Amino acid sequence: MLILLSASHKNSTFDVLEKLSVGGGTAATRMVEQHGPLSGAVVVATCNRFEAYLDLNEPYGVSPLPAVYAAIEAVSASSGLDADTLRDNLTLVHGNGVAEHLFAVTSGLESVVVGEVEIAGQVRRALEQARADGTTSPELERLFQRASQTSRGVKNRTGIGSAGRSIVRLALELAESRVSDWSSARVLLVGTGRYAGASLAALRDRGAENVRVYSPSGRAVGFAASHDIEAVPDADFAAEVARADVVVTCTLRDDHVIDAALITRGRAEIGVDPFAIIGATADAPARLCPADTGPEAPPQLIIDLGLPRNVAPDVALVPGVELLDLETISIHAPLEELNATTDAREIVGKAARKFSDVAEEQSLTPAVVALRSYVFELRDAEIARARSRGDSSEATEAALRHLAGVLLHAPMVRARELARAGEQDAYLTGLDALFGIDVTLPAAGAADADAASTSSLAS
Repeated sequence: MLILLSASHKNSTFDVLEKLSVGGGTAATRMVEQHGPLSGAVVVATCNRFEAYLDLNEPYGVSPLPAVYAAIEAVSASSGLDADTLRDNLTLVHGNGVAEHLFAVTSGLESVVVGEVEIAGQVRRALEQARADGTTSPELERLFQRASQTSRGVKNRTGIGSAGRSIVRLALELAESRVSDWSSARVLLVGTGRYAGASLAALRDRGAENVRVYSPSGRAVGFAASHDIEAVPDADFAAEVARADVVVTCTLRDDHVIDAALITRGRAEIGVDPFAIIGATADAPARLCPADTGPEAPPQLIIDLGLPRNVAPDVALVPGVELLDLETISIHAPLEELNATTDAREIVGKAARKFSDVAEEQSLTPAVVALRSYVFELRDAEIARARSRGDSSEATEAALRHLAGVLLHAPMVRARELARAGEQDAYLTGLDALFGIDVTLPAAGAADADAASTSSLAS
């Protein structure tokens, strides 16, 4: 049985998502090790999403709740969030709804910016991490591989994501009103991780030419050389932050890279009075800047794309600084493009149904195999009996083999029909009543009677 525990910008707070992004990603190993019936777990943790995809190896009809509670305890231990908070912020999905949800997520349909381009790569890396940790399973492999295929289909057949939409580009769109001329703006990029390349590309698309990069992990020189920009050494970081018109942070650090104290120190290093506000108006407090910049300089803009936050909240209190973080960006996310989104969701729905059909048919495979074995044993016994009576003709054997195939055709078709309808019990009961074949399914397939169940875990 596939199970999903999901927290996102749609049903959870930013503070909870931030804590989940720090420790939640390591929960998969803990889940599998501490709850034996879980045969696999893959965790997808992004800036606006935490999701745990679980493969529960229990007999058909067994409640998934013990596995769910065990998974919550594992996430709690990894993230530091108490179980009650997690139950309030996690949504439970099981059955056929799991595939449709992941396919929609991977296609960018559940993102802050519908159609964002980064999410497919993040989902793919989550599967790769699960493989490295040894927590994936055949069914989770099939689920995630099918999700990647669906994402490519959505991208190729609809307008979703055609403009390279992303949280990075949305942030820069929101910054347009603060930056009158990107070509003359001094920009500092902090970080060389997953968003750095996308951030630099988006900045250059807007005409930014004066871009520097700083890396808390010491990778700035290599990134700068490969992208033809200037690297900022550690000793100059505070001053460079103070000089920049726009700072974009996108590191994977767990602590704050920029805070009010660093900005104050940087301003002092470049000869600016940290407490003098010039050019302020009632609507827009002007940024602090060197005297040669002039009194009408716009506010300094710091864009924090990190989760956990790269920038301390006290930065917003520094005179002349405006902070744009993921929480603020999410509020201003654009509405969906209705036609493209509708087409994309149709593709996702069709792919999910196909995925579930295969899983549902597989759920009755042991019963079908048992019936085939029963019929084939009878067939082979009749062939042996005919031979013992001196009838060893090929025609007789062929007729008996053909008859066995004809007899099996209807039960096999019926197995697919009942499995897709979630009525596996009816098939199993029939086998037992008619032939005395008693089959216990080893695990529940994707099809439950409650095939696409979604619920809150809040008590």
